[in-house]
Amino acid sequence: MNGKDDIREEIKQFLTSRRAKITPEQAGLPHHGGRRRVAGLRRAEVATLAGVSVEYYTRLERGNVGGVSESVLEALARALRLDDAERTHLFHLARTAGTAHPARRRPAPQRVRPAVQQLLDSMTETPAFVRNGRLDILSANRLGYALYSEVYVDPVRPANHARFIFLDPRSADFYLDWNSVAEDTVALLRAEAGRDPYDRGLTELIGELSTRSEDFRVRWAAHDVRFHPNGIKRFHHPLVGDLLLHFEALELSADTGQTIITHTAERHSPSDDALRVLASWTAPEHVPAGGSGDA
Repeated sequence: MNGKDDIREEIKQFLTSRRAKITPEQAGLPHHGGRRRVAGLRRAEVATLAGVSVEYYTRLERGNVGGVSESVLEALARALRLDDAERTHLFHLARTAGTAHPARRRPAPQRVRPAVQQLLDSMTETPAFVRNGRLDILSANRLGYALYSEVYVDPVRPANHARFIFLDPRSADFYLDWNSVAEDTVALLRAEAGRDPYDRGLTELIGELSTRSEDFRVRWAAHDVRFHPNGIKRFHHPLVGDLLLHFEALELSADTGQTIITHTAERHSPSDDALRVLASWTAPEHVPAGGSGDA
């Protein structure tokens, strides 16, 4: 398919999948009983909720959203009960559909600015790293490298979280909540694909994962997107055992697409003690060679 066809298909699949998730009862519509032939809402019901004609909504669901107004997109988002991440994804897709379609490009290698690296290195008791939208680890501090040492067993650089999760069997032991982590990872990549659909590196990563991992293919087909700015992750580290860590994702406004991820443990908890043990292991010789590879 060409770029325009790709975007139309993305819009079609996204709107169809969101429509299928909502029942008439959830949407506040009367349900007259009987068997429904479609999962979720019918097109006519979405059109009614959004205040547009059935013909117009059908055109939108077929991917013809170029030139559609923000007010219509907002009405559509309300009708489909989109959350913030889904709404943003819809707007990204619509914006892309309404602009010229450049050839897929390979972006210039991303590097972490020295000031950002200095900030990472100053966090001696906090594992931290910088990732991009493809979930490449661009750089980390010593404790960040130590925490994610399993990710660096694969010599391919830059290390990539999605590739580790879906292609490396170690990930099932490393992440105690593997299914949740896998779902979040796919949703983040789907959101990034909507934001920057012509990133060749991202396209190649998705193609590789789709070819080599059935788990990824199934999750990718769900068209789920989400923001994941903070939360809790549970790890099983080969050196220090189980860890329960809070994470925060902090976008770098001066470095488009780059995000600092930090991990902290509750003070005086077993995880806090384990991080201190891990920190004692982070002498320079333990930092993986080539750890801060370019994207």
